[in-house]
Amino acid sequence: MSRTPRKIEDILSLAPLQEGLLFHSVYDEKGLDPYVVQISFDIEGALDTAALRTAAKALLARHANLRVAFRQRKNGDWAQLVMREVPLPWTETDLTGLPEDERAAAADAAVAADRATRFDVTRPPLLRFTLIRTGTALHRLVLTNHHLLMDGWSLPVLMGELFALYDTGADTGSLPPARPYRDYLAWL
Repeated sequence: MSRTPRKIEDILSLAPLQEGLLFHSVYDEKGLDPYVVQISFDIEGALDTAALRTAAKALLARHANLRVAFRQRKNGDWAQLVMREVPLPWTETDLTGLPEDERAAAADAAVAADRATRFDVTRPPLLRFTLIRTGTALHRLVLTNHHLLMDGWSLPVLMGELFALYDTGADTGSLPPARPYRDYLAWL
């Protein structure tokens, strides 16, 4: 019988770059974490916020490496624990009650505050979504994540998948199979 708790799907080693990123992230746990990154999109037009949230949940379920926590082994080495399920960190803020000339500054302040909020690398997921409504048909979608999860090459792929899932009602069958992160680690 497996000794792995049922909530853990897999245990992986870290890629060499992840080891360095993790070292710097846990070395100074008080200041800004330079490896917390954001991307934001201004969306104009009708938006089904429930469908977008469902697409984000499907994205989290589709990619195991988005559901990892980092834990230190007894020997001091770090490991990635891939969780079977994690809650989707999703925040919606409606700024339409503010005067129109104050909304952009309020949205920018919310985004900056989110960027300044550190992740606890031992508590997955190390990403969060924020959707800010700034007008009748205007939204800003913000993805904040720890660089431990993905690099600059992965981000456009992930965002493309998010919007494809939004368009298809979170039907993952419309996307090519996701390659396991374990394959990448084996390739290294």
